[in-house]
Amino acid sequence: MLPRQLAALALVWMVMVLIITSASAAENTTFVRYHHEGEDRFGIIDNELIHEHSGDMFGDMKATGQTAALSDVQLLPPAEASKVFAVGMNFASHIASASDAPPPVFLKLPTSLIGDKAEVILPSDASNVHFEGELVLVIGKTAKNVSESEAPSFIFGVTAGNDLTERTWQGKDLQWMRAKASDGFGPVGPMLVRGLDYNNVVLTTKLNGEIVQQETTANMIHKPAKVVSYLSRYFTLLPGDMIFMGTPGRTSSLNDGDVVSVSIDGIGTLTNRIKTSPR
Repeated sequence: MLPRQLAALALVWMVMVLIITSASAAENTTFVRYHHEGEDRFGIIDNELIHEHSGDMFGDMKATGQTAALSDVQLLPPAEASKVFAVGMNFASHIASASDAPPPVFLKLPTSLIGDKAEVILPSDASNVHFEGELVLVIGKTAKNVSESEAPSFIFGVTAGNDLTERTWQGKDLQWMRAKASDGFGPVGPMLVRGLDYNNVVLTTKLNGEIVQQETTANMIHKPAKVVSYLSRYFTLLPGDMIFMGTPGRTSSLNDGDVVSVSIDGIGTLTNRIKTSPR
């Protein structure tokens, strides 16, 4: 092949890649829930501007015509969950579970959820709280006894989460409820993104600006479709319900004033500061 033909072919290839990339990005829709002017609202983000919508995020909704700058609002957890599930031992780099077994799951509580920039106020007797950066699924429609092939259609979108865990309590309590579901132990956000390839995105956790976890979700042992299908056998999943998908790598104990940020490509960065309570 002649050099000119090679150059032309390369140019065509580059244009095709740009078109495909642009089309893929255009398919993604970014939602936020936020508090503004005394009210809780939701909307769709476009270039740092929130376009407010009314109705149901998971059903009929319409633009109100009102806008707000992202920097001017208080972000809330991006969905209202009636139930919050979590998967343990889902990365070999953290703790591995058997891929041919059911996913190890546990419950957090909706009251554990807080939004981006919200302060995590630890209980006074919490002395060994660890970060756990995670991908979080958000259910978009009622799911009961769905197959793995059907499950993706019930996942509305994804966000970032931090499954904060008090390791001492986790090791000695009958259940993980106190260790995993205390108030503020479930930061989520900042955005809820629909259309993202959540099976292959990079998750990065930083502690005070230093990378402490980084891995692709392609390494999850139990994939989102499997987890949703499994949970739907026993629980009716409702719009807004969340599923934390497990943490990679190592974790460590947090101190007063520490800042934890969890970033997922295509979603953004969830940031929360730790505040200890007087003992």
